[in-house]
Amino acid sequence: MSETPKNRFAQKHGEQRYQIQIQRDLTRNFIIHLGHGMLGQTGFRLLMAPTFLPAYILLLSGGSELMVGVALSVNALGMMLTPLIGANLIEHRKRVLPVGFLTGGAMRASVLLIALSGFFLDSEAALIAIIFCLLFFGLFQGMQGVIFNFLMSKVIPVSKRGRLTGLRNFLAGVTSAGVAWVGGHYFLGDDPTAIGYSWIFLLAFVLTSVGLALLLLIREPEPPTVQRKQNLRDRLQDLPQLLRDDPAFTRYFLARSLATMGRMAMPFYILYAGQSLGLTGQLLGMVTFAFTLAGTVSNLVWGSLADRSGFRLVFLLSIAMWVVATLLLIFSSGVFLTVVVFIGIGAAVQGFQNSSQNLTLEFGVRDDLPIRIAIANTASEVAGTIGPLLGGLLAAYFGYLSVFICSICFLVIGGAVVRFYVPEPRR
Repeated sequence: MSETPKNRFAQKHGEQRYQIQIQRDLTRNFIIHLGHGMLGQTGFRLLMAPTFLPAYILLLSGGSELMVGVALSVNALGMMLTPLIGANLIEHRKRVLPVGFLTGGAMRASVLLIALSGFFLDSEAALIAIIFCLLFFGLFQGMQGVIFNFLMSKVIPVSKRGRLTGLRNFLAGVTSAGVAWVGGHYFLGDDPTAIGYSWIFLLAFVLTSVGLALLLLIREPEPPTVQRKQNLRDRLQDLPQLLRDDPAFTRYFLARSLATMGRMAMPFYILYAGQSLGLTGQLLGMVTFAFTLAGTVSNLVWGSLADRSGFRLVFLLSIAMWVVATLLLIFSSGVFLTVVVFIGIGAAVQGFQNSSQNLTLEFGVRDDLPIRIAIANTASEVAGTIGPLLGGLLAAYFGYLSVFICSICFLVIGGAVVRFYVPEPRR
């Protein structure tokens, strides 16, 4: 019994030192996270934007919408399988950055292989190689999503996260928009080829690699307490109790998963527009520019709104904007309205991604944060795996409109659950 006051004092003192270090290194870590996120997101948006990769896969597959859905579903399958592994790798460690370098490096190697396949393989072999690379990219991305989100929660206080993510994504959007326009205009041109797409993805590899290297300068604090080390099977046995203890978080991640099913439409927006406008390099560059620039500008608004009113409001508003933009695409035609649609979708997707990730960080206690991130990401990527595959089947057999209507239904249901059943966690 005599040890209890000493232990409490030591824990309190350790927590004070931890918070002091966070504040002392805040400016440095904020700037490094900003640079890392800007370069990393610029590169990964070139790969994952709903323009270049779907059009490239359509080219390699000879016009198969189903293969577009399969390729993106495989990527999401990889992301679904590994978040819990990522959490198990780091939740007992006081420093998680070394593990982050391993997973981040593996992701970038996958991007490099996607680029090289277009240079050295024929269409059929390149398509197979890219699908395998997207699987491995997703496997490491699933782990990195847990590790780097947890790292941000350690070094950036909750009151500054909206500002950081908004400014980071703003800068990434500026560079992404410019790079996308240059890539579409100069690398692809009027008659896109596998070589042109490969140059774009090679550029993505270079940008993301430089961004990862910046994290060598980060100063990661060591928290006073961490979870005890457990094997993955034992840790999974704790999940039912964790979910019962936090029903608001449980309802939130289920709603997030439902809304994530709305992503099924993402690769088919550009293919639908291309039916009437043609998938030229100029169109791909233009709409990618609009998509990324809209996300760029909106991030400043989303970030500021999140710091003032919480990420829950951003989550709801971004879903509403996503639905409106999809409806506009269904009932619009012509280049101008197509660009407007991609502006709306770009802004909505950025708001949804930022809010869904950051909301996860605001539930429960710090020691359980890695496993909560992993649960939310796994459930989200289950939907992300099923969504593109379902979208590909719907597009192949019933047309693009069926994909968009199904996407809208999932977005509305997910938003309604958060609106009525998930309170603002900051309160």
